[in-house]
Amino acid sequence: MRALQLIADRRLEAVDIPAPPAPALGEVTLRIKAVALNHIDVWGWRGMAFAKRNLPLTIGAEASGEVEAVGPGVSNLMPGQLVSIYGARTCGLCRACREGRDNLCEHVSGVHGFHLDGFAQEKINLPARLLVPAPPGVDAIGAAVAPVTFGTVEHMLFDNARLEPGETILVHAGGSGIGSAALQLAKKMGCTVITTVGSNDKIEKAKALGADHVINYREDRFEGVVRKLTKKRGVDVVFEHVGADTWAGSMLSLKRGGRLVTCGSTSGVSAQMNLMQLFQQQLKLLGSFGCRMENMANAMQKMAAGLVHPVIDTQVDFEGIDAALKRMEGRDVFGKIILTVG
Repeated sequence: MRALQLIADRRLEAVDIPAPPAPALGEVTLRIKAVALNHIDVWGWRGMAFAKRNLPLTIGAEASGEVEAVGPGVSNLMPGQLVSIYGARTCGLCRACREGRDNLCEHVSGVHGFHLDGFAQEKINLPARLLVPAPPGVDAIGAAVAPVTFGTVEHMLFDNARLEPGETILVHAGGSGIGSAALQLAKKMGCTVITTVGSNDKIEKAKALGADHVINYREDRFEGVVRKLTKKRGVDVVFEHVGADTWAGSMLSLKRGGRLVTCGSTSGVSAQMNLMQLFQQQLKLLGSFGCRMENMANAMQKMAAGLVHPVIDTQVDFEGIDAALKRMEGRDVFGKIILTVG
């Protein structure tokens, strides 16, 4: 069967690998349906791996699959069922795992597609406990974007930032995958949404998703516009995932007592901060990584109810992967790029 593997920095190849054996105890065999590309794929592709890894490595951290076979002891899944795949290999035994706090696993082996072989392959055997069934009304693409694109946002906004109806939120990069998800989720719960984009052609697209105000950060200092829009009050929540380039402006955009939640650092991992601003304004900084499997289930229920939907930029096959990653690196996308397998 075919798999898409990283051979060296910026070198990906479609290769033949052995098909998986019959599923073992507690496992299922999945036929991968769709892989959603993320910045973690860009980091790995250009050599920004922050942990030891062995090449070649099958890429793909976010995907959906169809159950092809179930192993002994699996009773909650059946062949033909569509599932969303949790992207980290957790232990399932520690206290955090037992309590449903999956992203705080004490013995996690790594993230698929970054530390461990990922999902850009035709079939794979996985523990059944890492699979979340897709409800009726959710297709393979919806299930593929539940773990990172929507699950991460659910965890950021609701578990960590505790976003409430009527609040005002600044969502950075509304044209990105998680930005487009955050924009929709915040708007559907009754928040005023301000978002940033990098080009004028993305403004109307962001407004169509529900943004109340859209700022082209290449033309205006977004923090100045935010202060003006909020009559110098600032926003209740900033949804951060850009990092160094936006950090100072994000802090200035917060109201007194506001919350900044961050899950990423695509523009750099280090930023300076005014500590007096932090404590005098009583700001709250919240780090957020990954999601709980419950977040994935909640996201798919909202998709099934028609409250939110995946925003798809393009679909590519294995041959189109390099161009897709270059576009993501240059932020020349609106929504998700989906990799089709097989």
